[in-house]
Amino acid sequence: MAKTIVIFSTKGGVGKTLIAANLAVSLARDQGKRVCLLDFDLQGVGDMARMLGLNPDKAIVDMLSSFKNQPNDFKKEYFLTRSPFKIDFMPAVLKPQQLPHLNPAGIKELFSLLDKDYDYIVIDTGKSFSDVFMSILNQANLIFLIITPDVLSVYQTKWAFDILQFLHLPMSMVKIILNRAESLSSISWQEIRANLPTDIISLVPSEGKIVGQAINRGVPVVADNTRSKVAQAIKKLAAELNKDGSLFIERLNLDELQLKEVALETTGDFWKKQGLTEELSESEFSEEADEIQILKRRIHNRLIEELDLKRLDLKVFSDAKRNKELNDRAEILVANLLAEEAGSLISSQEARSKIVREILDEALRLGPLEDLLADPEITDIMVNNKDEVYVERRGRLELSDKTFISNIQVKTVIERIIAPIGRRIDESVPMVDARLPDGSRINAIIPPLALTGPALTIRKFRKERFKIDELVSMNSLNSGMAEFLQACVASRKNIIVSGGTGSGKTTILNLLSGFIPDDERIITIEDAAELRLHQNHWIRLESRPANIENKGAITIRDLFRNTLRMRPDRVIIGECRGIETLDMLQAMNTGHDGSMTTIHANSTQDVLSRLDSMILMSGVELPIRSIREMIASAIDVIVHTARLSDGTRKITQVSEITGMKDDVHIDVRDVFAFKQTGVDKQHMVLGKFQATGYIPSFVEEIKVKGFVLSEGIFKP
Repeated sequence: MAKTIVIFSTKGGVGKTLIAANLAVSLARDQGKRVCLLDFDLQGVGDMARMLGLNPDKAIVDMLSSFKNQPNDFKKEYFLTRSPFKIDFMPAVLKPQQLPHLNPAGIKELFSLLDKDYDYIVIDTGKSFSDVFMSILNQANLIFLIITPDVLSVYQTKWAFDILQFLHLPMSMVKIILNRAESLSSISWQEIRANLPTDIISLVPSEGKIVGQAINRGVPVVADNTRSKVAQAIKKLAAELNKDGSLFIERLNLDELQLKEVALETTGDFWKKQGLTEELSESEFSEEADEIQILKRRIHNRLIEELDLKRLDLKVFSDAKRNKELNDRAEILVANLLAEEAGSLISSQEARSKIVREILDEALRLGPLEDLLADPEITDIMVNNKDEVYVERRGRLELSDKTFISNIQVKTVIERIIAPIGRRIDESVPMVDARLPDGSRINAIIPPLALTGPALTIRKFRKERFKIDELVSMNSLNSGMAEFLQACVASRKNIIVSGGTGSGKTTILNLLSGFIPDDERIITIEDAAELRLHQNHWIRLESRPANIENKGAITIRDLFRNTLRMRPDRVIIGECRGIETLDMLQAMNTGHDGSMTTIHANSTQDVLSRLDSMILMSGVELPIRSIREMIASAIDVIVHTARLSDGTRKITQVSEITGMKDDVHIDVRDVFAFKQTGVDKQHMVLGKFQATGYIPSFVEEIKVKGFVLSEGIFKP
């Protein structure tokens, strides 16, 4: 009796047909065995015949019909196609129209006709659980699941194991063949083995060019290029099968199960014991939604194969023209694939357009983040891991309904973001700051530093700058404060904007920069360019991190020193956080007035302590009195921002530095302040902006320069 090898995978494009054909040829040519190859891949009718350079004119469906009608005159040789590679070949059908006539009950009769004449029967079974597949499993002695080293293939293989275990197949008859085992950026075979309940019997390396040439010639790779790694791996597998008969078990007698019954039971005991599954309530189960998800995954996989996205050079995302061409080509391809695969499942054009967009987002863009980036109410996006994506909406944090397929997909999205600016992220450089084309700020950190998976934080950038009237209407400040700040900028006062993370410092700095006259030369220096000025005479500088060899870094301090040689009227530093603080204060004290920057601090008083610390960190040996005299002389105004408990952002203090109180203390006077009086029933903060009654010392200077302030602006 022949030994029957069933080759199966629920995921297309893993090389199942290639391995089935080449394994059959190697068993015949190299091991000298009588081999019959059957093509039961009903989704890819004719693929195997073309791969072998054959043109059969009869199929299994014809053979079974003839045997039933003429059992006495039946000759099976009439239906077999003899291959020059010493195997007999027979497809299940020759054209899709014959599929309804392929009776699962006839499979047992087929094997009764073939068993005594062959040593091995190799079957390519396609990628779906069906009545025909169930009948084939009844005749199997060994099952090979073909898998590729990517997360989708692993997940679908887990699902296949669940179904096979539900059918009570012993795991000893199921083995894994890992195809394309040496693919770049792939999951290691050790990780795959740890996640699946059976052995990997063969590692087939990736040699796309050699395999492609063999397929195009219609010749099996084991015959076309016998010394290739692919051929050697398959030949080795054939030799092991011929040598080790213990791999094969006796044929089973499985109960005939309807496809619907199988599809509803997707979880086996093994995965429940491992805690890798979760129960769905009836209200959460939607057959139609599940079908659409399967459809999207199938089209996504075909898109990856058609465009060879796994080998795509990430530099394409930094080239606007090439990126557009890729997206246009992919959109046409996805639309065609959807028309081919969807059938009557999706009827409306709107639903089709939505699915096309979601597949493109997943394959070429930022996946589940695209909708969040497009939502104008969301200001921050925080990806903690593949399953946790938080957003800040109207100042409040909330867990979104978005998830990633895997942590690998999170890392892929990070790489797509940082590729256009020439940054990289890997184990040697596990964290990076970057920005999106619209200016949104990005921070990413990956394992081994991030223990729960790659983490990504996006501070979204508003497409249009806030105008002063908008912020007044949003109650972020009042009209008197707005008038005073505009006069401070126009009269060239040195200003520091302080506040905590996410308090709106950059928004206020953008606002203040808008008050600078158009005829002045402005130079901005930032770690990640976020400022957006409307003036024409504006030069943007951005620091550069070190390369992988820890060389080539250009710091804020380096840029600042160079800026002073560029004849600036105004210097704006996105944020002072290190030793560049000393250079900035010296510049402010030596004629570069009207400069601005931001700093992290909890209040205007804390700004002074932070400045002390950062100057001392620079290594300059100065007495604390000299440092504070420098600060008092350089800085005129501190604008403090805060995010309140209800999520709103406000300017809570506007203060003047008037000079030294005594030998060691700087005198800071609040000009305006926000006073909170309570919270309402909706937990919104109640309070009001008010002048403190203090009149800044430079009010007369403002008036002399031609800026008229409203009367009573400083009255409490």
